[in-house]
Amino acid sequence: MEFVDRYGPWALVAGASEGVGASAARSLGERGINVVLVSRRQAALDDVAETVVSSTRTVQLDLSEPDAASQLIRATADLEIGLLVYNAGADPNMARFLDKPLDVWQAMLTRNCTTVMASVHHFGGLMAERGHGGLVLVTSGAAWAGGARLAVYGASKAFDLILAESLWAELEPSGVHVLAMVLGQTDTPALRTLLAGRDVDGLADPDDVVRDMLNNLANGPTWPPDPSPLGSVPRRLAVELMTQGSATLFDSP
Repeated sequence: MEFVDRYGPWALVAGASEGVGASAARSLGERGINVVLVSRRQAALDDVAETVVSSTRTVQLDLSEPDAASQLIRATADLEIGLLVYNAGADPNMARFLDKPLDVWQAMLTRNCTTVMASVHHFGGLMAERGHGGLVLVTSGAAWAGGARLAVYGASKAFDLILAESLWAELEPSGVHVLAMVLGQTDTPALRTLLAGRDVDGLADPDDVVRDMLNNLANGPTWPPDPSPLGSVPRRLAVELMTQGSATLFDSP
């Protein structure tokens, strides 16, 4: 099948207001697929929608709300969604677990896990009935091991990673492609905000990340396909290395 026939006519991009999500929306438009753009910020959504060459619909929605998935389903009920790219879920805090109130972490857990699960259950089910479609869960290298300042973020991204890999095994026979897209350090506004002006070498370009994502939708369950760089070391050492990495990016632990 051609790309637009397999993954169209509409794609839904959650977290489309900037960074990887905005790049995904533009790239999908260039491939002939219409795009539903989802984010909390309407003005930012409008700006991105103007850069998408296909038809668009914007949905202003906080994906950390308890009924976010239901709202998303209602907002797209009249569309055939052939591709779901769940990109929302960056960590705006990079804080130690006890340094933030519980509701901050509850919101992240809802956005990164509960809304993800409900969304892929609904849209994945419709795709399986049609016999084609795609699900992309954008996860993170923070899923490879625990580390200081990564407790809830890393745990939630590990949930997304395992969920996507499991769904790949279950849905691939029905013609639905599922991909866990594991991001390394990527040059996004969210990361730049956390860095607060500090320079970091080797940040990936969001357009390059999206090109790899879309070119490898059928090559799941995980992209990049390499094993975890921490998989060969003892778990304690892996946690220590992850903690050192976060300290290098931000303040010392």
